[in-house]
Amino acid sequence: MSPREKWTDERLDDLSAKVDQGFSDLKTEMKEGFERMEARFGERFDDVDKRLVRLEEAYFSLNRTMWTGTCMIIAGLIGTGIFS
Repeated sequence: MSPREKWTDERLDDLSAKVDQGFSDLKTEMKEGFERMEARFGERFDDVDKRLVRLEEAYFSLNRTMWTGTCMIIAGLIGTGIFS
């Protein structure tokens, strides 16, 4: 058998250590990547929240205007005696 074909316990232990180190490095790299991603999303969601608040305020303003207009039309119709 050639040296490449011999898998001694020592070589298997070395391989196991390399695999374990590789997974450890990968976990560290992924953790750092997710932390960067969370920070970026946090900033973007803050912007989205601000925009939604402005949109909500515009919606309530429009709703208030429509109710006021509706009440004025009803009052005008009552004042002209159209319902009498």
